[in-house]
Amino acid sequence: MSRYSLLVAIICSLVVFACAVTDSEGDSAGAGAVRGEVATGLEVPWGIAFLPGGDALVSERTTGRILRIPRGGGRPRVVRRLSGVDTAAGEGGLLGLAVSPHYSRDRLVYAYYTSSEDNRIVRFRLNGPQHVVLDGLAASSIHNGGRIAFGPDGKLYAGVGDAGNSEVSQDRDSLNGKILRLNPDGSVPSDNPFGSPVWSYGHRNVQGLAWDRAGRLWATEFGQDTTDEVNLIRKGRNYGWPIVEGRSDDSRFVKPKVTWSTSEASPSGAAIARGRLYVGALAGERLWRVPLNGPRAGKPRALLSGRYGRLRTVVRAPGGRLWVSTSNRDGRGDPRPGDDRIVRFVP
Repeated sequence: MSRYSLLVAIICSLVVFACAVTDSEGDSAGAGAVRGEVATGLEVPWGIAFLPGGDALVSERTTGRILRIPRGGGRPRVVRRLSGVDTAAGEGGLLGLAVSPHYSRDRLVYAYYTSSEDNRIVRFRLNGPQHVVLDGLAASSIHNGGRIAFGPDGKLYAGVGDAGNSEVSQDRDSLNGKILRLNPDGSVPSDNPFGSPVWSYGHRNVQGLAWDRAGRLWATEFGQDTTDEVNLIRKGRNYGWPIVEGRSDDSRFVKPKVTWSTSEASPSGAAIARGRLYVGALAGERLWRVPLNGPRAGKPRALLSGRYGRLRTVVRAPGGRLWVSTSNRDGRGDPRPGDDRIVRFVP
């Protein structure tokens, strides 16, 4: 063998070896990679929302605190403790956060939390009083939903769980088991389908909301015993729970775009980056990546399997990277040194 041929063979072997090592860790080219930790030592981080300058606000479910984390990561600083949060409410507590799309002008932050009486959405300035946007949502130790986000239309969307009472999901007069759509002040938009906050119904427990570039809303949903879902949400449509779990040929209900077994997923937070939907899995302890092609979803791929434990929230940070939070201290996980944490993931 010539010296040139030997050199080529060595290089090819090294390339194959490097690819094999990368693939074994679930972060091969095109899949993404973790680029350090944003913060550690958190108490069940649940909601993450970014301020205009790039710093993040993070809610802790079991303390009622809101932390501020610098854009590049670092030591969290407590900037608010919400009053009235029931921090012993099972799956409830301080849940989703959203920052006003006009924050530079109005300085408003929105939060979804469980009180001693209900689930509610409030808004406030970080140094000002709380004002109720929507209250009276049934609360329970399970299925509180809790994700809130502003859509590209400037409206506030909220995933509200069935609070353990599955029958309300098909009752359009109830706000539980729904995705809601509100004006920022809590009033009902004139183009909502039923003259109420209800945007879609027949949901069990929605905890992930994300919009693609075309303005389509994708939502993650916990199944009961067999099937978790990703749904493409359409105005006024029925998603089947509790009559249907997973796919069905019943034309009354919208079929999910993606399904998993509940042991593979238990999907919570969701974000879209570079034409792919990323979903944090709690029981599945992985980050799911789902390619999107218009209104179609491709085959999911599992990333970070078992590396960080239960994954709760996934958000797209300024600059396009994802922040992914763990939920190992929520009573159902196996905490590791430094938990709970937020890691930076590059799609």
